[in-house]
Amino acid sequence: MRTGDQIVQDLPWRWSVQGKIFIVGGLGYMFDAWDVALNGFLTPLVGTDFGLSAGEKGLVATANLVGMAVGAFAWGTVADRIGRKKAFGVTLLVFALFSVLGALSPTIWVFLALRFLAGVGLGGCIPVDYAIVSEFCPRRQRGRVLSAMDGWWPVGTTLAGVSATLLVPVAGNWRWMLVLMILPAILLFWARRSVPESPLYLTRKGRETEARAVIDDMVARTGAPAEPYAIPAPVVEDVRGGALAAAVDQLRRVWAFNPKITGVAWSLFISVLLVYYAALSWMPSILKAQGFGEIAAFASTTLMNALGIVGVVVAVLLVERVGRKWIIGVAGPLSAVVLVVFALVLGSPTGAVVAIGAFGLCSLVAIPVMYAYVSELYPTELRASGFGWASSSSRAVTGFAPLLFGSVLWPVLGLPLTFGVLAVLVIGAAIFMAVAAPETTGRELDHITTEAPTGGSRTPTTA
Repeated sequence: MRTGDQIVQDLPWRWSVQGKIFIVGGLGYMFDAWDVALNGFLTPLVGTDFGLSAGEKGLVATANLVGMAVGAFAWGTVADRIGRKKAFGVTLLVFALFSVLGALSPTIWVFLALRFLAGVGLGGCIPVDYAIVSEFCPRRQRGRVLSAMDGWWPVGTTLAGVSATLLVPVAGNWRWMLVLMILPAILLFWARRSVPESPLYLTRKGRETEARAVIDDMVARTGAPAEPYAIPAPVVEDVRGGALAAAVDQLRRVWAFNPKITGVAWSLFISVLLVYYAALSWMPSILKAQGFGEIAAFASTTLMNALGIVGVVVAVLLVERVGRKWIIGVAGPLSAVVLVVFALVLGSPTGAVVAIGAFGLCSLVAIPVMYAYVSELYPTELRASGFGWASSSSRAVTGFAPLLFGSVLWPVLGLPLTFGVLAVLVIGAAIFMAVAAPETTGRELDHITTEAPTGGSRTPTTA
C-alpha cells in the first residue's frame, strides 16, 4: 500500500489545485525580489538625501540583506515547527509593517533599522514558499514548477526597476518606492489564508486526520482515482527550549543529515548569490559612475532584470530534460564570467548594456534551478530549515557584500578583478556540486539519496 505523501506526489497537475498554491506562493516570492532589487535603486537616492559617503551607501543594502539572512533561518525553523501555513502568512505582514514605517524614516539610522526589520519578515518568504509549493507539487512536474517559481523573481525586480525609473522625477521618490509595495502585500496576505497546510508536514507531525482531509480533497479536486493509502508514523522531534534552541537544533540536524549535501547547498547559495546581489545592489551606481544619467542607469538595470524572465523560461524548458546539476554547473559560472566581460567593456555604453543583459539572462537560468535543486535535497522535516539555512548563509555573506564592494573591492581591486574573484568562487562551487551531491531529477521527495532516477534525466548520478 502506498503512503499519503506518495499519493500527493503522483496526482495530476491542476491549475485550480496545485496551480493556485504556485501562484499565491510565487507572488510572495515576487515581493522578496522587488525589495532586494529596490536596494540598488535606493542606494544612490538615499545616499544623496542623507549625505552618505560611498562606503556608507553600502549600508542601505547591507541592513536589508542581513535582516533577510536572520529571517531566512528564523522562518525556516518556524515553518518546520509550527507549520507552513502560519509562517506563510505572517512573513508578509511583518514586511509590510516595517516597510511603511521605513518610508517615514527621519534619519539614516532609523531607516537602516527599519529596513533590517522589514528584511527579517521578507527573508522568510523564500524558504517557506519553496517548502510549501514543493510539497504540493507532483514529482513529474516538480522541477519545472520549482524552476518556474523563480519566474516571479525577475517580475519583481522588473517592477522595482519600472517603479523606480518612473518615480525618479518625484520629490521624496525613495519614500514612495517603499510605500508602493504595501497594499499588494496586504492583499496577498489575505489570499494566503485559503492555502491548506502541507499534507507532508501534517503527516510528519502525526496529525493524521488533518493530513487525510487535505489529501482526500486534493484527490477529489484533481480527478484522480481514489485508493487506500497509509500514513507513516510521525517523526519524533525534541521540541524543548525556545526559538534560539530550535534554530540551533535545526542547524545541527541539517548538517547531521548529510554534511556533503549541506556543504554543496551552502557553497552554491553563497557563491552564485554573492555575484547576483553584488550586481543587483550596485549596478545603478556603477553605471552612474561611468557617466550614465540617473534615468538611463535605472532603465539599463531594469533591462537586466527583465531579461531574467527569459532566463527563467529557458530554465523551465531545460530542467527536466538536461537535469539540475548540468544547468547549474554551466549557467552559474557563465553568469559570473559575463560580469567580468561587462567590467572590461564598460567604456562602451552599448557593450556594457548588452553584457548586463546577458548577465541577467544567464543568472536567472542558474538561480531557479539551484533553488529547486536545494529544496529537493532535504527530507520533509528538514526541507524548510535546510533551504532556510542555505539561504541564510548566503544572505549573511551577501548582506555585507554591498558594504565591502563599495568601500574595499571596487575602489582597491577594480571591477574586472573583483568580478574575476567572484567567478572563481562560483566555478569552485559548481565543481564541488558535481562530485559531492546527487542528481534529483525524477526522484521522489524524501528518497533523493537512495532512489535511482525514474526517467527524464540523462545526467549521471553521484550517490
